[in-house]
Amino acid sequence: MIHNRILILGASGFVGNTLYRELDSYFDVYGTYCSQDGTFSGNQVFEHFDADKGGLFPLLDKLRPRYIISAFSSGLEYALAAHKDLVRYCELLPESRIYYFSSSEVFSAQKKFPSYEYDKPLSETSCGKEKIAIERMLQAELPFQTTILRLPLLLGISSPLLVQLRQAMKHRATFEVYPNRIVSATTNEKIAQQLHYIINKDLSGIFHLSSSDMIHHDELFREMAVKLGDTLPVFKSVFSSNEDEYQAILPKENKLPEVYRITIADIIESSTLHDEIITLKNLS
Repeated sequence: MIHNRILILGASGFVGNTLYRELDSYFDVYGTYCSQDGTFSGNQVFEHFDADKGGLFPLLDKLRPRYIISAFSSGLEYALAAHKDLVRYCELLPESRIYYFSSSEVFSAQKKFPSYEYDKPLSETSCGKEKIAIERMLQAELPFQTTILRLPLLLGISSPLLVQLRQAMKHRATFEVYPNRIVSATTNEKIAQQLHYIINKDLSGIFHLSSSDMIHHDELFREMAVKLGDTLPVFKSVFSSNEDEYQAILPKENKLPEVYRITIADIIESSTLHDEIITLKNLS
């Protein structure tokens, strides 16, 4: 085991690539990619890994990482098999650590209140049920070597949702919002900073890497659209209930230091700042 080596499973994805850029200057970082387009095939620190085809343990044995960050997507059967390989590897190396990226989807059936770290997960979606199954397996097998990192609504300058919003604004197309849905959120950049701190402090347990406050889904995207430009998309309001429903996770038991926290106002500002800078440059 190499003590400062990190392996990011899913390093070619939106979250994984942000983690790679944050950690690369401080650790010996390797990553995996699954795409077949050759983008990462010449990169000596990126290894091909397809969970559907297995073969994770040989990769772990080859790289011998101390820290493994799980940020990849796959079907439940293959995801469970891959995480069983992680458990098998880490059982042999007590100093190793697993950082598993989960989701607020594990609480998708809990709609009356926001959810905190040690609330009982209950989900009605396939994604949420998959995350619960993996969380439980890791916590049962490696309780002192596992850190669960649950994510809320994910934003940021280049996040898929912000790209979709910009495209809808550009073409005056439809963008769906949920007026009765109360959400918490974060950005990819803040997640990377938070995980860096968690690794440095060798923290375990469950963390909700979320804003400290909440907002209605439609208000969030209307505010961002106004800051992004003069042309608004066609907001389509979707109602799943007559009453407000929470799809929000909040930190309570495991709060990070103030500098690593984020608010909805911070998220709106950081997710639209790049566009404001470009607009100012074009005006000058």
